[in-house]
Amino acid sequence: MKIDILTLFPDTVNAVLHESILGRAAKKGVVEINCVQIRDYTENKQKQVDDYPYGGGWGCVMMAQPLKSCLESVCTDAPERRRVIYLSPQGQTFTQETARRLQRDYDHLVLVCGHYEGVDERFIEACVDEELSLGDFVLTGGEIAAMAVSDAVCRLVPGVLADEQCYVGESHWDGLLEYPQYTRPEVWEGRAVPEVLLQGDHAKVERWRRREQLRRTRDKRPDLFEKLELTDKTDRQLLDELRREQGRIALTEPVGYRPAAEDDLPELLRITAEAQAALKRRGVDQWQDNYPNEQAFRFDLERGESFVVLHGEEIAGFFTLSTRPETTYEGITDGKWSAETAYCVLHRAAVAEKYRGSGLADRLIRCAEQQARAWGLRCIRTDTHRKNKAMQRLLRDNGFRYRGNVTVRVGEGHDAARQAYEKILKREK
Repeated sequence: MKIDILTLFPDTVNAVLHESILGRAAKKGVVEINCVQIRDYTENKQKQVDDYPYGGGWGCVMMAQPLKSCLESVCTDAPERRRVIYLSPQGQTFTQETARRLQRDYDHLVLVCGHYEGVDERFIEACVDEELSLGDFVLTGGEIAAMAVSDAVCRLVPGVLADEQCYVGESHWDGLLEYPQYTRPEVWEGRAVPEVLLQGDHAKVERWRRREQLRRTRDKRPDLFEKLELTDKTDRQLLDELRREQGRIALTEPVGYRPAAEDDLPELLRITAEAQAALKRRGVDQWQDNYPNEQAFRFDLERGESFVVLHGEEIAGFFTLSTRPETTYEGITDGKWSAETAYCVLHRAAVAEKYRGSGLADRLIRCAEQQARAWGLRCIRTDTHRKNKAMQRLLRDNGFRYRGNVTVRVGEGHDAARQAYEKILKREK
């Protein structure tokens, strides 16, 4: 790849582009970058490159003749696959895809750096193939843009970087931003490197990195995220995970609970609808056919068994805790309950969708345990669908033990098999 930069400040540009990686690549002959002084091609003793604009106006305009003569000098015996580019705020925005196109399609790039109030339009019409811009802002001259374009293009040339993997995973390569990077020490100012990067499981690392690329692009560059057309199965799964996480909030207010009241019914039904939709999306045959409904909640309210979980003053979830024996639990199979005879049953429990992943579900369990102790009970029993992995994990993480299988009462055509769990509460000191 050969790049000629037509500029009024060749020393400044050379100082940047002949250092570090590009400097080493130039010494190896992998790339050739030349900075050409436009003033050397003027036709008067004053080396004049600009003049006042016709029609009046502020500043001066670069003249067409010095630019044309300079261009002709660098095009003599140069590769045929050439592209003359004028760096201009009116050009198309330069992107990673532009860099890939220029590296792939051309052997010789001529970058023209404007200055003052621009260049004579006739030079652009006669000699320029393409105009490029770094963005919607104006620079004093085209040198900074020319250096950026040269750097972005040259690092894609084989042999400049050690391996193509050095740039394939970087920001914008496939429309995504790059994943976070970490180095030693493992903990710096109280901030630790993500655990997944320390475990040596390369498959998990790659999955985490791809997920972070998607997350970062969504959060930092929503304009890029909206353009993504990902067809890979794993990418779609990662996107689903990110969508489920959206809207989760931190618990910044005190979490408590109280008995539910008649006025809470609309909010209980709203949270229930969210939970029903989530279960359906996950293929869990639980809480379907409009269950639990208003009648079920009124049944709980009448018996003082319905409770709402509060985040500050907001209803963030609910649970039902009943001291009435659950007859279906008597038919437990593939296991048995503990010896405790007095127990309460946790059922009809859910948290609002925006609180999923916030830790509120764990607080809900602790609220239920607190209420059980208030009733003088040390045993809580519950059940959940065999495919409801999230609920099973929540129960296990909070000290519940799997006890066996039970069959519950459900509507016709639905799966009645449930996994039974139990927790014996420690005696308070």
